[in-house]
Amino acid sequence: MNGGGGAGAPGASADALGGLELLATAVLLADPDGQIRYANPAAENLLESSLKALSRQKLAALFGNGDELARLCALALDHQYGDLRQDLTLERAGREPLHVHSIVSAAEGGVVIELRENVQQLKLDREERILDQSQVNKELVRNLAHEIKNPLGGIRGAAQLLELELPPRHLSQLREYTQVIIKEADRLQTLVDRLLAPHRRPHIVGDVNIHEVCERVRSLMLAEFPHGLTIRRDYDASIPEFRGDKEQLIQTVLNIAHNAAQALCERIAAGDAELVLRTRVGRQVTLAKVRYALALDLHIIDNGPGISPQIRDRIFYPLVSGREGGSGLGLTLAQTFVQQHMGVIECESRPGLTDFRILLPLP
Repeated sequence: MNGGGGAGAPGASADALGGLELLATAVLLADPDGQIRYANPAAENLLESSLKALSRQKLAALFGNGDELARLCALALDHQYGDLRQDLTLERAGREPLHVHSIVSAAEGGVVIELRENVQQLKLDREERILDQSQVNKELVRNLAHEIKNPLGGIRGAAQLLELELPPRHLSQLREYTQVIIKEADRLQTLVDRLLAPHRRPHIVGDVNIHEVCERVRSLMLAEFPHGLTIRRDYDASIPEFRGDKEQLIQTVLNIAHNAAQALCERIAAGDAELVLRTRVGRQVTLAKVRYALALDLHIIDNGPGISPQIRDRIFYPLVSGREGGSGLGLTLAQTFVQQHMGVIECESRPGLTDFRILLPLP
């Protein structure tokens, strides 16, 4: 950023502005009329706009609901408070709203506005979206599966009856076609049963040791991928047992680990594929708008190519798969099982590292 942009900042020396440019927190300086005079690089990044563009605007016009921020500035200028602190959701045309913690202070010749992204609010919003998405998915899948299931039985039955009526001289030739119908109907029936499985199977609750779950998954994975895949343990032995469905949790971790191993096929062939099972205790964790003092924080991390950006936001949708021939049900079932335990699955992915994080409340 050139120094000329900050020359007109209210009550700010060149040295002070130089110091602001090193901050990771977004800082804006405005004159008493609300005209922006300076924005540090962190503010340019947060607001996705240059100092030149920002300096042509007033605070009240910068956001769709900028009047609230302008009101805080007016209060600060009246010297009614030393500084004003408030959580704000700043609306922006055509962009995601900004959840920020704002600190507004009076300065010589104007006001200083400090904006810090409210990470906790962002996390809550993301979890709420995941829960809403999952609920819609469950209803859609359940209704769709029932709609498919009924005519599917009729198709299979009709093919069997047709096969019984085939003339003997054409039996071997035409039976091939009826068998295709029957086998494809059976394949679709299996798919429907998998879609309905989480809603049919009772939730069997008992004491669960998460490390027994991880060790079971580890042994299953190493049996399937004995060469080229290293599975590293990184356990916190202090994690207590909790009430849950052990088989559902094994299936959850196994689905994620299996997906990771399939994404790691090239690294497995090269002999440097790695899967990490990491357990930690999270403190003061909010899940589905409920705050828990303790939570299980389980990570399944791989060093694969990462999830394609095209499907990254849809990986928990049913029938969405990142590989050819995949059913797209593994992660949907995993999210359903975890939500039945009042938890959530999150995912961060980039080339070389994909981290699935399972959060479950602890007693």
